[in-house]
Amino acid sequence: MCSPAAFGHHASMKISSGGQSGVDRAALDVAIERGIDWGGWCPKGGWAEDYPQPPGLLVKYPLLKETELAHPLQRTEWNVRDSNATLILTNTTGLAVSVGTTRALHWARQHGKPFLVLDASDPAAPAAAAAWLEAQLARFGSEMTLGVGGPRESEAPGIYGAAKTMLAATLDRMARKAAPPA
Repeated sequence: MCSPAAFGHHASMKISSGGQSGVDRAALDVAIERGIDWGGWCPKGGWAEDYPQPPGLLVKYPLLKETELAHPLQRTEWNVRDSNATLILTNTTGLAVSVGTTRALHWARQHGKPFLVLDASDPAAPAAAAAWLEAQLARFGSEMTLGVGGPRESEAPGIYGAAKTMLAATLDRMARKAAPPA
């Protein structure tokens, strides 16, 4: 669980992601570092581009659950399906660089899930993400699951660092807003 100071009264938000290198991994790492509940689906065998052999990324991220299939698109759809809302982070290359990211947007629309697509390298992204996330927390309550996804590191070099920095800045912004005045 994340600390109450992180989100005000929304202390039990969960971050869900598939663990692929890049945006997925940045979301999980930020959640772990911040003490936020995390999980999600990964392909059967724990496959990720940098963990190709079973048990794959499950060694590092044991709370992930394996999908029935080894194909990563099933992981992507199930993470969108099982989240209340989906945050999709890209960089200047946009959505087209990643089939999985494009499919995540498609499935968010298909499953009727609120979504936000942001360029993680945009200096305005943390403020936009914080405002959107606060609205989702107000809508879904403290048990909300936020799906986070985007391109792999090989599809958008540097996206892990940009996404991790942006997500940390978003959470910092929300924590400052939730903190009582000094």
